[in-house]
Amino acid sequence: MNIAADNVTVVIDGKEVVHRACLDCSPGTMTALVGPSGSGKTTLLHCLGLLQLPTSGRVLVDGKDTTGWKQRHRRLFWKEHGAFVLQDYGVIEEESVAFNVTMKSGAFGSRVAGDHKRLKAALEKTGLGGRDGELASRLSGGEKQRLSIARALYKNARAVFVDEPTASLDAGNRSKVIELLASLARQGCVVLVATHDAEMMDTCDVQYSLGQDAATAEAPEDRPQKDDS
Repeated sequence: MNIAADNVTVVIDGKEVVHRACLDCSPGTMTALVGPSGSGKTTLLHCLGLLQLPTSGRVLVDGKDTTGWKQRHRRLFWKEHGAFVLQDYGVIEEESVAFNVTMKSGAFGSRVAGDHKRLKAALEKTGLGGRDGELASRLSGGEKQRLSIARALYKNARAVFVDEPTASLDAGNRSKVIELLASLARQGCVVLVATHDAEMMDTCDVQYSLGQDAATAEAPEDRPQKDDS
């Protein structure tokens, strides 16, 4: 799946938050949306994930202009292709770990429905194996973030939209989350991350900078090299 912004501009309360953003995100790549606070990273991420309509410009999914898509079409995109990993985890605290991954319950809510083999594999990959019956409220912040990634793994998402996933995590959990997102890209996903995290930025294939006179995209070879001397 290819996700692209074509001159996307967003104006909120009379203020231009995103200015003519142009970005092309291919399968198997991680793209970091970077810039200072208030530069429009999250706003652009929401536009690319079809959560927010741009004021002008277009968001293209596999070359198709989504500008005129009705809510039903957008919901279908979220259900079948997109997954969101949010800064506040997006976890339903009073439900089980398993339900938070599959988002399906059985008859009368008696058990979690879905593909249990795929569920087990997603939990194992995110370090949550054997914890499917626990309440999500018992997980730590890092575990909740990995739980939201397990949801993306379970649904075989083709595009993953991530908002500051490491902002409140310790070093160990930060590295685990970064590696999980990188593994999604290696599996062919489009991964877009709004981030301040230098380690996350260095892992990404492209950095797209906002908050300047003109937003720019840089591949790793275009960025200044670190001096290790």
